[in-house]
Amino acid sequence: MSEAGESQELESVTIDNYESQPVVLDVEHVDKWFKLPTEQATGLKQAFINWTKGIKGYKQQQVLKDVSFQVHRGEFFGIVGRNGGGKSTLLKIISQIYYPNRGSVNVSGKLVPFIELGVGFNPELTGRENVYLNGALLGFTREQVDDMYDEIVEFAELEDFMDQKLKNYSSGMQVRLAFSVAIKAQGDILVLDEVLAVGDEAFQRKCDDYFAKIRQDPTKTVILVTHDMNAIKRYCTRAMFIQDGEVTAIGDRETVAESYTLANLEAERKEEKLKAERARKSGQKVYPNGLNERCPVLRTYAISPLVMTSDQIFRFAVEYEFNETDDFYLAIALHDIRRGGITFDTGAHNPKLHLTKKGHHTVYFEMPLHLFNNGEFRLFTSLRTPIPGNTDTTDMVAVALDDNACTFAIRDPRNMDYALINTRVMSIEPISKEDAERGAAQQ
Repeated sequence: MSEAGESQELESVTIDNYESQPVVLDVEHVDKWFKLPTEQATGLKQAFINWTKGIKGYKQQQVLKDVSFQVHRGEFFGIVGRNGGGKSTLLKIISQIYYPNRGSVNVSGKLVPFIELGVGFNPELTGRENVYLNGALLGFTREQVDDMYDEIVEFAELEDFMDQKLKNYSSGMQVRLAFSVAIKAQGDILVLDEVLAVGDEAFQRKCDDYFAKIRQDPTKTVILVTHDMNAIKRYCTRAMFIQDGEVTAIGDRETVAESYTLANLEAERKEEKLKAERARKSGQKVYPNGLNERCPVLRTYAISPLVMTSDQIFRFAVEYEFNETDDFYLAIALHDIRRGGITFDTGAHNPKLHLTKKGHHTVYFEMPLHLFNNGEFRLFTSLRTPIPGNTDTTDMVAVALDDNACTFAIRDPRNMDYALINTRVMSIEPISKEDAERGAAQQ
C-alpha cells in the first residue's frame, strides 16, 4: 500500500489515541555529561604534579539526568525548557550528533534533523548546489534529492535564483531555502530546534499552513523544541518540559505549557532577589522596575491558585509602602497576555480604591472570572496621588511591573481559547428584519 493510501486510512494522531501507534523514538535512562577544563598543564612536569595531587584538570558537567520518554508515529511532540536546560543536547543525541554516556536511544524510520538552519551551506555554491549538498549531509542519495528538488524550490519561492551563488542571497532568502530543505526532506521523523516559522509574514503563513497539514498526517512524526507556547498549544499532541537536565512534566500540552510558564516566573523571581541582594551587599539602593524612593514597595500577588475556572473568584493582594500622605489611590489594570491589550481598568480616580492609610500595608481584592474564556492574564497596580483642582485623573507615583505584577490563568473545559468573552455571558442572536427595524427605531 502506498504511503498516501496508508495516510488516508489512518486517523490523525491525538492525545487520546497516540498510544495505538507504534513507537518511533524510544529514549531510555539517558545521561549526558561533558568534561570542562579547570586547570591546564603546560608540560609533562606540571601534568605529573597535578596527577600526584589528584587534580584532574577538569570538572564534570551533568547536562541530562536519567531522561526517558517515547514518541509514537504521527505525533507532533513538543520539548520545552529554559535556556541551558538540556533541550538542544537531547536533540543532538536523538540525531546521533552526540552519544549518551549512559542509556540508549532507538529510532525507527528515517530521521531528518534540523537543529541549526543553514549548517553545511556553502556561500560560494549556487542555491541548487547547496540543496544537493545539504541533502547529502542529511543522508539522501542524489536520486532522492532529485525527487524532492522541485518541491523545495517551489516552497522557498526561489525559482529564479537557484543558479545564483548563495552569497548573493539576502539573509531572508537563505533562511527560506534552508527551512524549505528541512521541511520538504522526505523523512519519517523531522527534528526541529527553534525553526518553526521563519521569513516574512507571507512565508510564515505558508509555514503555518504546512505544519497544520502535516499535523493531520499520521505517517509523519515531528519533534519540536521551542520557547513559543502558542506553537506548542497549536500543533502538538503532547509535550515535555525539561528543567536542569531532567524531565519535569510530560503529557498534555496545556499542562506542560503551564508548568513551563510557572517555572519561568519562579526563575524571574529568584533572579530579581539575587539582583537585589547583590545591590544591598554593594551598598547600592536599587529599586525594582517601576518603583522608587517615594514608593519602595508595591506588589500584587495571588491569594487564590494561579490556575482557575471561569465560575471561580480570583482573590489577590496589593502590598504597598507610601509615607507621604493619607490621600492616595490604587489603580489596577487587567492585561490579556494571550490576545494583547487591557481587558479592564479600575480607573485612576476610583473611590473604591481611595486609600487613607499611609505606611507599609496590604489590602485585599477579589474579581469574578465568569466573563472570560481561557487565557493568561496579568494584573498591574499603580499608586497615584490626587492633582489639586483636577478630579478626573491623578499623578502616578509608582507601578508594580515584572515580578511585582500578578499573573494567573483561566482553564475551563467549557470555554473556548480564541475569543476573550465566553458564550455563556455573551451571545449574538438571530432576529427578523421587522424586529431589527423596530428595535433600531426605538433607540
